[in-house]
Amino acid sequence: MDETRTTSVRFPPGRYGRRRPDTGAGTGLTGRRPSAWLTGLAALAVVIAGVAISLKLYDQYGDREYHGQVLAFDTAEESVSITFEVFKPAGEPAVCRVRARSADGAQVGMAEVSITARESHVTVEYVLETTGKPVTGELQRCYAAE
Repeated sequence: MDETRTTSVRFPPGRYGRRRPDTGAGTGLTGRRPSAWLTGLAALAVVIAGVAISLKLYDQYGDREYHGQVLAFDTAEESVSITFEVFKPAGEPAVCRVRARSADGAQVGMAEVSITARESHVTVEYVLETTGKPVTGELQRCYAAE
């Protein structure tokens, strides 16, 4: 049979130093809470760290000047014709990565297309050979050519 103690433990007076009152409702916790300014400071530090990480990742992976979008694609048995437009700085070359996917989502073709046109807005039609039957053609990303 299990016994549960419902009264708090009493220590002899004058022994074991001064005790704090138990406000943890039998849990042994003392109930001390951090001050409001410390909680606010911790929250502010978390927000600042999140913004700093977001900016770093955007600078590393986001390219504001080079981007594109698929206008159309047409699939065949072992290829996909992808028509896409590219926005880039005028006079600068670019590279765009296109890919094809099968019905189960597997990548069946991928290529990097060089864009050497001098204009800042270019429409490109590219035929991508695939290793299986594609169901879609995608433009993954465009970036500055090195």
